[in-house]
Amino acid sequence: MKKITSCLFLCLLTTATLTAQRTRTPFVTTLFKETPVLFNPGDYPDGVVQKGDLLYLGNGRIVLKKVTAPHFENYTTAEITLTLVSHGDPWDKSGSCFVIPASSAVNMIDVAAGRAHYPPHDTTRYEQLNGIVAGEGYLPTVELMRFMTPFGVGHFSSNDDSVSARRRPVYVDGWAKQVTWEQDISDRLPLLEGEAYVGVYIDTWTKEGYQVNAALTFTESALPGDKKPLLHVEPLINTNYYIGQKHPDIFSRQDVEIPFIIPAHAKDVRLKYITSGHGGHSGGDEFHPQENILTIDGNEVLRFTPWRTDCASFRRFNPTSGVWLQKRTQAFIGHSGKREVKEIEEPLASSDLSRSNWCPGSDVPPVEVNLPEITPGSHTLTISIPESTPIDENKLNHWLVSAWLVWEE
Repeated sequence: MKKITSCLFLCLLTTATLTAQRTRTPFVTTLFKETPVLFNPGDYPDGVVQKGDLLYLGNGRIVLKKVTAPHFENYTTAEITLTLVSHGDPWDKSGSCFVIPASSAVNMIDVAAGRAHYPPHDTTRYEQLNGIVAGEGYLPTVELMRFMTPFGVGHFSSNDDSVSARRRPVYVDGWAKQVTWEQDISDRLPLLEGEAYVGVYIDTWTKEGYQVNAALTFTESALPGDKKPLLHVEPLINTNYYIGQKHPDIFSRQDVEIPFIIPAHAKDVRLKYITSGHGGHSGGDEFHPQENILTIDGNEVLRFTPWRTDCASFRRFNPTSGVWLQKRTQAFIGHSGKREVKEIEEPLASSDLSRSNWCPGSDVPPVEVNLPEITPGSHTLTISIPESTPIDENKLNHWLVSAWLVWEE
């Protein structure tokens, strides 16, 4: 028994040693530190506003920073960490952390500055949603993380806050002070090596807005010969309305087709897809389960209903969520120790409600589809959300989708 235990200890020690030798010290790039994202046309007028090493667009709703990362030789993983607190905005809002492809001659900075326009596009195919797909000299922005702000986390998280104190249910022992998300983004590493603009967008309409912290962590293998695969990222579509774009309710009227080309040398081709439904009040795209159907050249590659049923688990991040009382029959243990039943009023928060692939306070990870049978040449990706509903006055139904291809060259 002692000999077996000794062998097991040596095996574990050897494994731990090899693991330690396999990785170098992670390379960390700070993107943003307590950086405001807000809507304040007075301090952030139209155009591009520079504050130190940061660029602001959209009256403060977009903040960008040029970052520099090494060109790694060995196998490398990449991770993004983003932390958010409300600086006074009490609402839940869609958010996006993204990278602008360096090979795109035209980008949102040029558009905001008035130096360029999104290239002309097929309005029959894409209506008035300019800049959502590739055009002459232009590539759509690639998301690093889709996230949803919770209701008022941080700013309204004090247990004696006048807004939130009486909204806290008994099962939450204290409001969270912030929300943090982490995602592996190794498939987008080619877009981050060298110089790149990385940004954060939040659909806020308050001058208080939010504060964000964000960082990229790159971990490179230290083993000799553990070479990094040569990856290529091909942006396909991004319907987030960053600059000069509209709420994308196009899926309520038609499928969206995106042409692309696979080169002869491409291997291990994968499609990445992020989707979330928004707006429309109780019966709209946000609160109605709807299938997303993706086909390539008419062949279905993905069919699923993006829907989150665990939103109540995010309650502690949502101190300013609206609360209603609902009556129901409750079984419980009475003072006598016997089981009893009576009618009670129970709180239901807006943040508890199930939604189209997101919750207030959640991120929205991409879905990956392997395409082992795809051949070199021209192809068409078609995205269909057949039950989507159009915008109706203040019912701003829309789907935020983004997709890109990754292959090994």
